[in-house]
Amino acid sequence: MLPESEEVLDAGCGEGYYLGSLGRGSGIDISTAAIDLAARRYPQCEWVVANADRFIPYADASFDVVLSITGRMNASEFRRVLRDGGALLVALAAPDDLVELRGSRGRDRVSRTLDTFGDGFEWIARERATTIAELNAREARDILVASYRPREASPQRVTLSFDLLLFRRVSDSAT
Repeated sequence: MLPESEEVLDAGCGEGYYLGSLGRGSGIDISTAAIDLAARRYPQCEWVVANADRFIPYADASFDVVLSITGRMNASEFRRVLRDGGALLVALAAPDDLVELRGSRGRDRVSRTLDTFGDGFEWIARERATTIAELNAREARDILVASYRPREASPQRVTLSFDLLLFRRVSDSAT
């Protein structure tokens, strides 16, 4: 759990599940529908419709932690809104994520992400989180829609797998 003093931003927050689970912070997403849902589910957080790929509508050094969970990654904006020494947690779909629905393993995105955050960030840790979920037909359809893979779905077991990368923002004087 984060100390109460830590300011958190979830960039690409979707319907707000992860930030809402923390119970505080700010979330941005380009989808008005997702932000509306997040605001209704988690009123204790601040929710903003914005395109984090272009600009994050917060002042420089506003946050101690930035989360990018299966979202786009804007290294320069994340660096701008993070305080010196702030943490960046990036979650990427691992190659075996949803392999049962895709029919084959996906790409390994870790190397590319490490390169993306090579300037201004120090890589701290990497973990892989994997679980098997039992889905009914509606849940399988929801997963396919959320992952931009619309097609017919039936009840099944699926692998949910993420590579978690933790970075620390390097201070301006150290770059």
